[in-house]
Amino acid sequence: MDAQALYALRDVAGVPTHPVVFLILGVVTFALHIAAVQIMLGASGLTIWGALSKDSHQRRLAQSMVMVSKVMLSIAIVIGVAPLLFVQVTYDPFWYTSNVLSAWWVIGFLLFLTVGALLWFFFNAKNENLATEKTFCPGSAIFAVVMFLIVGFIMHVLTNQMLSPEKWMQWYAPNGVIDTSGRGIHDFNLARFLFFISLSVPVIGAVLVGYRRYYLPRLADKTLNMTQNYLDWAGRLGQNLIVVGGVVSVLIGAWWMATLPANQAAFALSPWVLLSLALLLAFVAFAFWVRMGKMDTLWAYAVLPVGAVALIMVAAAREILRYHVLMGAHGYDVFTYPINMDWYSTIMFFGTFLIVGGGVLAYMLTVAWKAGQAEGVYTPGPIISRMGDIGIALIVLWIVQYFAVGLYVWLS
Repeated sequence: MDAQALYALRDVAGVPTHPVVFLILGVVTFALHIAAVQIMLGASGLTIWGALSKDSHQRRLAQSMVMVSKVMLSIAIVIGVAPLLFVQVTYDPFWYTSNVLSAWWVIGFLLFLTVGALLWFFFNAKNENLATEKTFCPGSAIFAVVMFLIVGFIMHVLTNQMLSPEKWMQWYAPNGVIDTSGRGIHDFNLARFLFFISLSVPVIGAVLVGYRRYYLPRLADKTLNMTQNYLDWAGRLGQNLIVVGGVVSVLIGAWWMATLPANQAAFALSPWVLLSLALLLAFVAFAFWVRMGKMDTLWAYAVLPVGAVALIMVAAAREILRYHVLMGAHGYDVFTYPINMDWYSTIMFFGTFLIVGGGVLAYMLTVAWKAGQAEGVYTPGPIISRMGDIGIALIVLWIVQYFAVGLYVWLS
């Protein structure tokens, strides 16, 4: 498609700040979102594995992982809004066209996600003690994961279709006959989809390594039903998942690069791909180093952040690939998007993300850390309680200023 036609589809209002800001935020928020998705999928897999087993360790792990999966599902949904919005702002001609071509699946996305979430919450509610009680309706958990995978596949299709504007007319009017149903799935790359799904294996492995270290100081707390034997087993399982899952992910990633279309093939050996590969292998190597005598130390907690660095690089390579295709093959330069600077919305976003979100997150992480180091019921001290009060105050202040500014604009 002619580049001028693509430029004509842009929002005439322009963007409220430089496009590079949206691209960077898109990478960061996508990395956070996909990390939550991968932890959710990994925890869901371990939950189903344990729920269908009679092994005491597997069932005990399933009891922990079902809650992890539920929390990560909520986080993935909330954080997932951000990268979606950034793509809509910077690549609106491509994203909206892809959505219109598969409109039925865009609406279905919400239905599949809702059904999957309800099924997972149902399974969680009916299986409060997987460690000792018989599993109730495991099919609901399995079907929920199937729904989540369908949701992920829909997003994959929409992302893939936006990279091929030269095919849009062929998809919209095959053989000259206009199809406005929006029921078509026109383009996908199975290797690309499986690559991001497969990363859930090493990611949940890193979570298990931290899980073992987190509960290690609380072995004397009988209410947790933790034993040294169980924690050691969970740690070994996590390390094995990192090694096996990491290698499998790299192989699937190589498959993805080998199946890139002709207008993307040169990207397969770019520095960004090679750096992503190096960081993924470094993640596996670091986890192996921790396994060699560092499992009881604070280094065990570092496995997941090291994996997060590799994941951010993968997210960056994914974004650079999109720019490479749309600029190199179609002449569309996102950096030429007209800028209509809006300081309020820009400052508002960063203030919300860093100050409000950062403050509340710091409080929750501190409480979680302290609770993991204390036996019995944990009671926060005055300093941590003050952190919570400040977090609530920041949220209230944000709400007040939001409606105050809205009222001011309405009355002006």
